[in-house]
Amino acid sequence: MNNFRRGLRQALTVAWRDLRATVMTPTFLIFLLSPLLMIGFSVLGSMGAQSAASSGEKRARIVVIATPERAAMLSAIDKQLRPLFRGRSTPPQLRIDAPGRDVAAQAHAVLDKDADEVSAVLYGPLERPNILRTPTGYGEGVYLSQLAEETLRAERAGGSERLSQSEVTVVAREQTTSSGRGQVAYFAILGVFFLTLMLSGQAVGAMAEERSNKVIEVLAAAVPLESVFFGKLLGAFGSALLFIVFWGAMLAVLPRVIPPEYAAAFADMGTAVGPIFPVLFIAYFTMAYLLLSAVFLGIGALASSQRELQMMSLPITIFQVAVLTLASYGAADPDGWVATATAIFPFSSPHAMAARAATSPELWPHAVALVWQGLWVVIVVTISARVFRRGVLKSGNPKLRRRKATAIPS
Repeated sequence: MNNFRRGLRQALTVAWRDLRATVMTPTFLIFLLSPLLMIGFSVLGSMGAQSAASSGEKRARIVVIATPERAAMLSAIDKQLRPLFRGRSTPPQLRIDAPGRDVAAQAHAVLDKDADEVSAVLYGPLERPNILRTPTGYGEGVYLSQLAEETLRAERAGGSERLSQSEVTVVAREQTTSSGRGQVAYFAILGVFFLTLMLSGQAVGAMAEERSNKVIEVLAAAVPLESVFFGKLLGAFGSALLFIVFWGAMLAVLPRVIPPEYAAAFADMGTAVGPIFPVLFIAYFTMAYLLLSAVFLGIGALASSQRELQMMSLPITIFQVAVLTLASYGAADPDGWVATATAIFPFSSPHAMAARAATSPELWPHAVALVWQGLWVVIVVTISARVFRRGVLKSGNPKLRRRKATAIPS
């Protein structure tokens, strides 16, 4: 028991050293805000792309060549049809031109040489209209065809006035939809994947730095290598928890600060297990993080250079992407064999069970899954600790190999 307490105290000392060395630096602040920076750059890029696209949309037109007597009716029906569309599906602005001597030639000229970006032109009698459209103007052609149909109906009915007035009441759902829960499941898988890969990469980066400046050998000469390994694992996990708590608090207040029209888009999203979902998400992230970080630390001890470390980490990253793909496929069919297989396989089980927490209200599978994953965490951490010890001793000098490990004071 005394040996266990001493080893635990030494591991916690190393963990506190690593945590303080990681957190108390300006680099950690940049790392903490890196998602915000990425979101900012993405928003700026999308705004630039949207600005370039909107400049073309402002010049986009659909044209009807019709007499002035029919122009008023066409405009009225166009105004009634447009509320049926939203966003990018809305047809371009309608322009009505008076017919010339050769209407067919006029329609071709409008489509080919007009200053506006015309995607479809309608001409001829509305009973049998002729529609010219560009290869990408399928929707605009269909819209002009329906516009002609509704205009004829309105003319035969005696006018374009509406015959009914609807009273629309907005009613919020009391329960989330299955599609909304499916979206949360997919976001949960992505969250576990990206957080685990990004934060575990930070641990192996610190490991490579200490290998290059011989700090790891100094620690190994003073503390048992198992305590060094567990200390580094706990220290990296502590900084990861700070990252999770910071961004979890940011996401918790997000619905209160965004405009109501954007917040309404998240109304149908929810989880089947209710308020316990964040606890389960953190638990599954912990399991995935400990599994991947232990593997990365073991590999980091075997690598003799930064380049070798990157080459050895590449297969693990590819493996994680494959896990992400299978878990996402399984989330689309929670009762299928892929979902069951990914829930059993230890390295994909945290991703699959985080998705299951969003789609299924049963809690007992999560208790079984956490026990199963915890067993594999113990197995992987034990193996990685031995690999870590072997790698550090192999890279150290002969004195380090023969020297007895002594505890550093806490």
